[in-house]
Amino acid sequence: MINKQFIKTKMPAVFNFVKQQPFLFRVAKGIDRRLSARAYAKLNSDDKSYTQYEVEHLLNLAKAQGLFDYAWYSANQCRVFSCEQEAFEDYLLKGAFSCVNPSPAFDTELYYKCNTDIYLQGEQGLVQYLNHGKAEGRMSPPATPKWHPKAIPTTADGEATTHKIAMCFHVFYGEFIDYYCNALAKFPQSVDVFVSVSSEDLVAKAQAQFTECAKVNNVSVKVVPNHGRNFGPMLVEFAQDLQAYDLFCHMHSKKSLYSGRAQTQWADYLGEYLLNDQHVIKQMLNHFSDNPHTGMYYPTSFWMMPNWVNHWLKNKHHAKKMAQEWDIELSNDFLAYPAGGMFWARPDALKQLLDKNYQYEDFPAEPLPNDGSQLHALERMLGLLVEKNGYKQLFYYPTTGQFTHDQSYILAQYVNSAEGIKNQLFNFEHVSFDVFDTLVRRKYFVPDYAKLLLGKSLVTQGIVDDAHTFVKTRNNAEFEVRQQKNFIGDVTIFETYEHLADSYNWTSEQAKNYAEQEFAYDLAMIEPKDEMVDVFNALILADRQVTVASDTYYTQEQVALMLAKVGVSVGFELLVSSGLGKRKDNGTLWQHIKDSIPEGQSFIHVGDNAVADAQIAGDFGLQNMHILNPLDKWYAAGFENPFVGDLSLNEEQILKWGLLVSDFGRFPFLGE
Repeated sequence: MINKQFIKTKMPAVFNFVKQQPFLFRVAKGIDRRLSARAYAKLNSDDKSYTQYEVEHLLNLAKAQGLFDYAWYSANQCRVFSCEQEAFEDYLLKGAFSCVNPSPAFDTELYYKCNTDIYLQGEQGLVQYLNHGKAEGRMSPPATPKWHPKAIPTTADGEATTHKIAMCFHVFYGEFIDYYCNALAKFPQSVDVFVSVSSEDLVAKAQAQFTECAKVNNVSVKVVPNHGRNFGPMLVEFAQDLQAYDLFCHMHSKKSLYSGRAQTQWADYLGEYLLNDQHVIKQMLNHFSDNPHTGMYYPTSFWMMPNWVNHWLKNKHHAKKMAQEWDIELSNDFLAYPAGGMFWARPDALKQLLDKNYQYEDFPAEPLPNDGSQLHALERMLGLLVEKNGYKQLFYYPTTGQFTHDQSYILAQYVNSAEGIKNQLFNFEHVSFDVFDTLVRRKYFVPDYAKLLLGKSLVTQGIVDDAHTFVKTRNNAEFEVRQQKNFIGDVTIFETYEHLADSYNWTSEQAKNYAEQEFAYDLAMIEPKDEMVDVFNALILADRQVTVASDTYYTQEQVALMLAKVGVSVGFELLVSSGLGKRKDNGTLWQHIKDSIPEGQSFIHVGDNAVADAQIAGDFGLQNMHILNPLDKWYAAGFENPFVGDLSLNEEQILKWGLLVSDFGRFPFLGE
């Protein structure tokens, strides 16, 4: 359930942090004098503990400023603490890596997002604010959760129910062995441990420490090649063993390196709610016992990840073989999955995955890209497989301390208003916009509908035999032209129809005429995304530099006509891939744009394609605002995709649902 109040109180501030990026890099080099020498030394150490005096001092400071509320924190974490100090220590720990709030007066997540230098240095946000941030004038808005899950009842009373449990760890960094053993020492029952390690040096450490742990019955340690990341060892070495258990937990050592120091917040977040927090673990184990149809558990996606972390991105193509083997239809672009590859599961919920006999050669070799591989696809397929087998996924939302089956968290970051968008974009000197489904929309949503209408017209004229066959032939002609160019640059609609002429024995003049007819059908259906057009024109009136960048086979003149139709006509630079020979989706247009941005100029791009407009732009270091495609918003509202499979170009379906999808997706965020 999306919280609309959030869009009024907080979203305008989120993008302010971008202006602080030069400061961020100064802090990374350790030369920003706003931090005391002691504070900077502590930030760059691995010591996250506090002395008794520090805890008491910080608690008094926080209470005096209304920034820690014992009763409120306990209620929002759905737990009973023995005393106020225990509750505050709980927040000191979790507030360094989790989206928990200490009181109604302080939003931990937003404080980090508005002050990313603090996040990257690993400092506890509230502690930094109390010691330095307030005096520095840093923003500390009140807490307003943007998402309220449909919570399900759980219990932590009494002893946790007992299961036959396997812990499956993949360890690359030796210090994670210490972490796992310390967490298991508090675990409510005994377990068996299966460990894959990256080197012989770690075998003795793992064997000794896990054997010494009182909660561990049996230990199996195997040295594995650097092949298949965490999933390869789990499936090659332990898949058969894991099927003998009621539940298994899969975790792996995970670090990201920024600013010369390890960033462990993501690993800390997953570790806390998968293994370390016994209050959460007890509820999870009891839930699995009481709910045989729950098949997988993990916390909601890490809150500092991009909004589009739960999108397929470049991975759907790599999932097709698995989807076919498991008879799963890949329809929606957003999905719930254990981002980071760590989870609890019933073996039966992943039976097809665990039953298969894997070899390391079945997985791609290193080096792997940051995204777009078989392993990234497998991670996203896990939740779908669980559901295919008749089970539910269970999530824990730290902000409210609740468990839920509610998957709407995957789009909770997409809450905004027209005023919020305007306020955010006005923070930048240079703003770039995508065209289709960003500034303009098609009346019936489906891009190929113009081609179908042309095909029907050609059928009535006796020029082609079947409209749907024509669309397939036309799209194949476009592909063949790209293929002839070795997929370098781009193609125009006229090049496509010139090539199509060979299939239908058309003259060049006929081919040009039919290309123009397709465009005319499409132009007739172009309508504005009103709020986005208003923001666009407001930016121009405010003397911002504005660019429009589109990957399309239409010419620059044709795109300009579409924009003019919706009220976008002057004051901007238009970059069209068919004319430039550079595309966003292969990075060449982003390099072109990046090279044109003067040093020091703040820039942001707005678009609906999670890969071309967001992920790849980010790869080039360009800030972006990803907005929802109409069909993504339709899905977010709980509606089924009406254009799946054979229905993708069914005219009856398009006329019935296309208009609704287009209208519903006019405003590209939730909460309007």
